[in-house]
Amino acid sequence: MNNQPALSKSLKVYQIVFLGLAWMTPMIFFTVYGVAYDAAGGQMVLAYLIAFLAIFFTAYSYSRMVKAYPIAGSAYTYTKKAIHPRLGFLVGWALLLDYIFSPIIAILTFGIFMHTEFPSIPVYVWVIVMNIILALVNIVGIKSVARISGISVVVQILFISLFCLFIIKDIATGQASFSTLFSLHPFLASDVPFTTIFSGAALICFCFLGFDAVTTMAEETIQPKKTIPKAIFLIVCIAAVMYIAISYFTQIAYPGFTFTNPDNAAYTLVKLVGGNLLSSLFITVLIIATFTQGVSSVTSVTRFLYALGRESVLPQKVFSYIHPTFKTPVVNILLVTAFSFLGMFIDLNTAVTFVSFGALTAFTFVNVSVIAHFYIKLKKRSFTETILYLIFPLIGATFIGWLLTLLNKDTLLIGVAWLTVGFLYLFVKSRLSAPFVKRDHSKVTVPEK
Repeated sequence: MNNQPALSKSLKVYQIVFLGLAWMTPMIFFTVYGVAYDAAGGQMVLAYLIAFLAIFFTAYSYSRMVKAYPIAGSAYTYTKKAIHPRLGFLVGWALLLDYIFSPIIAILTFGIFMHTEFPSIPVYVWVIVMNIILALVNIVGIKSVARISGISVVVQILFISLFCLFIIKDIATGQASFSTLFSLHPFLASDVPFTTIFSGAALICFCFLGFDAVTTMAEETIQPKKTIPKAIFLIVCIAAVMYIAISYFTQIAYPGFTFTNPDNAAYTLVKLVGGNLLSSLFITVLIIATFTQGVSSVTSVTRFLYALGRESVLPQKVFSYIHPTFKTPVVNILLVTAFSFLGMFIDLNTAVTFVSFGALTAFTFVNVSVIAHFYIKLKKRSFTETILYLIFPLIGATFIGWLLTLLNKDTLLIGVAWLTVGFLYLFVKSRLSAPFVKRDHSKVTVPEK
């Protein structure tokens, strides 16, 4: 009998939704506003709609695969079981870029804004402090993470609602460019080429990252086959409503809005909308949001490493260890914390580059995995099943794959280099031992806490 401590099942739908939204960070709309605005030629509503459609089909594919394999591992597990273990490893290796650099993005953003508020304290000091706090919160347990995430998400949604109310007030009092709340103007591309809008959508997909991360918590979720798919769609739809609503109101109220520096364009916009009071509140909420994004992203990457360790893709004794008291992967948390100190030496753009390539690559193969598992292996080929298990995931794979090609050349080169390193690791590992332990974890039972 195996008496090794296991992950504790305790999460419900609302907790998963809060974790996903906290990982996604609704305030990410503001942190990437300037860059996204430039990339999409100002057509933010159309760019977010396109990104939502691409993500929606991918979210559907995730919901199908998590029902088939309700275990930690995300795109790695799905590709491995549906297509081939070696391809699964390479997809997992690409996804590792997304997961392992996401905490660094949160830590760097936190450090930058805290340095803005307290200029006498260097960014690297905040990076160190943030790292230690994230480690402690994650070690204590998944329930504490869920509680913190819930509070943060509520605060962010309240701020976004307040921001939109300020704009509605301007429209209602005639202080905005349009005097009506209903306009087709934000949905018309005017002189902006669709290729530009799609390029903006490729970048904006970054704002939806988070729905996929919750699949790594399947083994800590009550009834994961029902809970995770429901949470995935709630996360994506809530995010889409918020992003599109903010884009819509800002476009009809301030169509001529301009800025000089994309990095602080959102601060300029918030100050235009609500003055010094709203801009001060904006900084406070943004700092809270980046903190909880860090908490949630550390949770996700450590569970993903746990899955790779349990499958012996990474050294099993190290990465699959669960602390007997806290029921959390403590070693993984400490390793991720150590790696995240890179935040003192790299810039934000570099970290975002790694995340974008990893996420879009994983999304593409999750869509393909649905076709391989349901349509090819299980032969679900009735008219309805063909739509669900061939047409929908094929649309998702094509859409996301195309957006992947729209990333800049440097991003693609870095991504290919990372995959090459993964291929070499796989080659050496297969020469030294069996590449994977052939155990089926799809029927793993996790004891209740």
